Amino acid sequence: MESETKRFLYQLIPPRPTFAQDMTETERKVMQEHALYWKDLTDKRIAVAFGPVLDPKGVWGLAIVETANEQDARALGANDPALKAGLTFEVYQMPGAIVRNEI
Repeated sequence: MESETKRFLYQLIPPRPTFAQDMTETERKVMQEHALYWKDLTDKRIAVAFGPVLDPKGVWGLAIVETANEQDARALGANDPALKAGLTFEVYQMPGAIVRNEI
């Protein structure tokens, strides 16, 4: 039986390549809210994983989420407090993603 849940990659794009090194105090506070937001989504089993990606061109954020559809995945991004700090996001569906079984 096929699951109705779909998986999506959420990419959080900072406003500048140096954002992780030179964010302002206001941006830092917003990013703390961002981490709490995604921790809550992880606790609710909506986010499978989230965290920074140490890309040599500039750090960016990644989350893997499970939602019914792309609209729901985009809504998670639209509600991310990080958008207050000038970050933007992209969402990509992951059809055929293989996820380990939980024991």
